[in-house]
Amino acid sequence: MTLVAGVDSSTQACKVVVRDAVSGALVREGRAPHPDGTEVDPPAWAAALDRALAQAGGLDGVAAVAVGGQQHGMVCLDDDGAVVRPALLWNDTRSAGAARDLTAELGGGQAWADAVGLVPVASFTVTKLRWLADAEPANAARTAAVCLPHDWLTWRLAGAGLPGGPGLEALVTDRGDASGTGYWSAATGEYRPDLLERALGHGAVVPRVLGPAEAAGSTPGGVVLGPGSGDNAAAALGLAAEPGDVVCSIGTSGVVSIVSTTPAADPSGTVAGFADATGNFLPLIATLNAARVLDATAQLLGVDLDELSRLALSAPPGAGGLVLVPYLEGERTPDRPDSTGALHGLTLATADRAHLARAAVEGLLCGLADGLDAVAATGTPVRRVLLAGGGARSEAVRRIAPAVLGVPVLAPPPGEYVADGAARQAAWVLAGGEAPPEWPRPGTERYEADPVPAVRERYADVRDLTAPRLR
Repeated sequence: MTLVAGVDSSTQACKVVVRDAVSGALVREGRAPHPDGTEVDPPAWAAALDRALAQAGGLDGVAAVAVGGQQHGMVCLDDDGAVVRPALLWNDTRSAGAARDLTAELGGGQAWADAVGLVPVASFTVTKLRWLADAEPANAARTAAVCLPHDWLTWRLAGAGLPGGPGLEALVTDRGDASGTGYWSAATGEYRPDLLERALGHGAVVPRVLGPAEAAGSTPGGVVLGPGSGDNAAAALGLAAEPGDVVCSIGTSGVVSIVSTTPAADPSGTVAGFADATGNFLPLIATLNAARVLDATAQLLGVDLDELSRLALSAPPGAGGLVLVPYLEGERTPDRPDSTGALHGLTLATADRAHLARAAVEGLLCGLADGLDAVAATGTPVRRVLLAGGGARSEAVRRIAPAVLGVPVLAPPPGEYVADGAARQAAWVLAGGEAPPEWPRPGTERYEADPVPAVRERYADVRDLTAPRLR
C-alpha cells in the first residue's frame, strides 16, 4: 500500500490525514491546536504540525505529503529566512484602512479587478503588507521575502532552518493560494510585483508558483512534497468538485465558491476571483453569518441543534411569512458591516418555536443563496451544491437547502476536506497524469426538492426593507 499524507493548517488547529494513495482509504490521523488570536508566530504552526504528525504516526512509510493552509496570512522573512514578526492572519482587520487606501491609489475596484481579479479587503495579504509599511516601517524594511502559511510550512518540511537547508529561492506555492494575495493574477498566471512594491514599499522574494501536480521537492527523509494550496482550493479538491459545482461551507463564516473554467473579475469586490488547485478557477464569496445563526437561535429557544432541526422541519416552507435576516454579526456579502439581525412577519400564528426555527434555517440559506447568485453571475452555470462545514450536519439545513437554493444538494459525510484535498494532491503528484486520482466518497447523501421561489422573494423584500438608509 502506498501512503500519502495531507495537512490542514487552519486558523484553529493543524490536522493530518494519512490515506491510501489509490483508494483514498483513511489509515491514520492526528490533530494539534493552534494559538488563539489574529496574529501567530509561524513556529507555533510548525510545532503543531510536528505534534499532529506524531499523533498520526509520523511520515514513516509515507511516499508524499502536501499542505493545505489558511489563505492570506502574511509571513515575512528576512535575508536569512528568519521570521520578521508574527504573521497577520486572514481575520486580522487592522489593515482595513490600508485596503481602502490601496483601492483608491490604483483607481478603484475596476482597476484592481482588471489587474488581479479581486478588490482589496482587510483579509488579503497585499493590504497587510501596506499596514506593515505604515505601522512598522523597520519590519517592512527587514522583509526580504513574503509567503503564506502553507508556503512556509512546505518550505520547512523541505528542510528550511536546518544546516544546509534551502534558502529563500526555494519557496514555492500554488495557484490557489497565490490568487488570494492581491499581487498575483489568476487570469494571467503572473505576479504583479508593482502591486507588492506599492504595498510594502520595496520588492521582495515571492514563492515560485508550481503547477497543480508539480513536485515541490522532498523532505530530508525523501518524502515527496506536493505544492499544497489554500484552504478553500484544497477543500474543493478534497470534495472532488468539478466545473459547475458550488462548494458551500457553513462554518463560523459562510463560504460559497464555484469551480469554473474561466477567471472572474468583479469590480464591486463581492466576488474574489481566486484560482483552484487543479488548473481551473474558484470565484468565491464569504458571508459573516453561517453556523452561528443556528447556534444563536437554538440558545434563544432553549434547545439543542438536533431539536432546532426537528422544529424547523415541522413548520411549513416559508415559515408562514416569518423571515429572519440573520445579520447577527453585521454582514460582508452584502457589504453591511453595521447591520443587525431582523425578524419580520411575527403574528399570533407564527409566534412559536417551530416557525422561528424554520425562519432561522431559511434565513441562513437565503443569505448563502445570495452568495450563490453572485458567483453564478461570473458566468458558470450551477450544476449542484456540495454542502460542507459544521452547519451542514443539520438535517433541516440539508433537507431545506435544495428548495431554497434551487439546485440538487450533495451532503458528503463530515470530514477533514482541506487535509483530504492536500492528500489527494500528494497522490496526484506521485501518479502524474492530467487529473487527480478518483477516490470514492461513501456516505454522500443527495437531496432534491422543488424550488420554492416565494421563500427567497419574501426574504429579499425584508432584506431590502432593513437596508441602511442614507440620512
